[in-house]
Amino acid sequence: MTSDQPTPKPGIFDIDPYVPGKSTLPGTQTVIKLSSNETPFGASPKAITAYKLAANELQFYPDGASLELRQAISERYGLNVDRILCGAGSDELLSLLANAYLGPGDEAIYTKHGFLVYPIAIMANGATPVVAHETNFTTDVDAILAKVSPQTKMVFIANPNNPTGTYIPFDEVQRLHKSLPKHTILVLDGAYAEYVYANDYEAGIELVASSNNVVMTRTFSKIYGLASLRIGWAYCPPAIADVLNRIRGPFNLSAPAIKAGAAAIKDQQFVEEARAHTRIWRQWVTKQCQDLGLNVTPSVGNFVLIHFPDGRQRTAHQADDFLISKRIVLRRLDSYHLANALRMTIGSADECRATLEALTQFMDPDRPRPDENRSAPQNG
Repeated sequence: MTSDQPTPKPGIFDIDPYVPGKSTLPGTQTVIKLSSNETPFGASPKAITAYKLAANELQFYPDGASLELRQAISERYGLNVDRILCGAGSDELLSLLANAYLGPGDEAIYTKHGFLVYPIAIMANGATPVVAHETNFTTDVDAILAKVSPQTKMVFIANPNNPTGTYIPFDEVQRLHKSLPKHTILVLDGAYAEYVYANDYEAGIELVASSNNVVMTRTFSKIYGLASLRIGWAYCPPAIADVLNRIRGPFNLSAPAIKAGAAAIKDQQFVEEARAHTRIWRQWVTKQCQDLGLNVTPSVGNFVLIHFPDGRQRTAHQADDFLISKRIVLRRLDSYHLANALRMTIGSADECRATLEALTQFMDPDRPRPDENRSAPQNG
């Protein structure tokens, strides 16, 4: 039977579109937006200067190899520049991996509360997504290994994970990799790696360097404050880098993005200030939420996962509606199978205080307002 309009590949309409966090509210009043894990510090002044200078040459195509950016990344981490691939956000790189290595009959594994781009990339290529359960909202290596089959071509691990904020130590990543078939690619998504202080954490550089089937992806959208420019990078085995370079767009990064990214990664003082602020205020937000009777999953990222009590009173949806009435936007997580939780980005000091004041009003209207006298950090 023919159709009177173009028909997409089988399975496309089975994909749930990605819905980002709410960004705006009606009206002209200021909105405290803590729904998208953006940094409150903006971009490095050095990155902004580089971006503005690039505006003088917008008539020219960018360097299709993004060499200046790749060299800056290489110098920062001591990597082989030929094994670095840049893309329009790490999202593009994840999709390229799926495009190159997944097809009908293949399977790819991700965890229950993993990044929603993973199933989109898997299903868009006709492969089957396989979900492994988590333990305490944390990647469970044994649960993943139990799902591995001869059809498993890829395993996606966000470490740290979004939206839970949890991570697994490097020895667990190594154990997972050692137990996977040689034809299975382990993708380590390190979008929040720069925020982690834990001594047992490693983003994946060492494992990529010594393996043929591990890829690490990173982003400039979080701590570097360049989300609107869409800059991501991957560190790959040589053979995988060669494959991805064959199918990526010839000019997949703009010249302003290349210039700004190269300048941003060289400004590590800016990065360290953002890390320190995030750590201090993440601890404070966690403690204040716990004092309100809310459970908070321990996080190493620039956000916290706040769980609301079970039952009809004080649900996450009710909290979200109340916060919106105060023009504060957090992230609803129904699509992540976390309907009774909200994700809160660690914003500025004032944004954190205002959000906890509103949550206090919601949970316990008679409780005193949170302020500096309730152990709020003074140097945020």
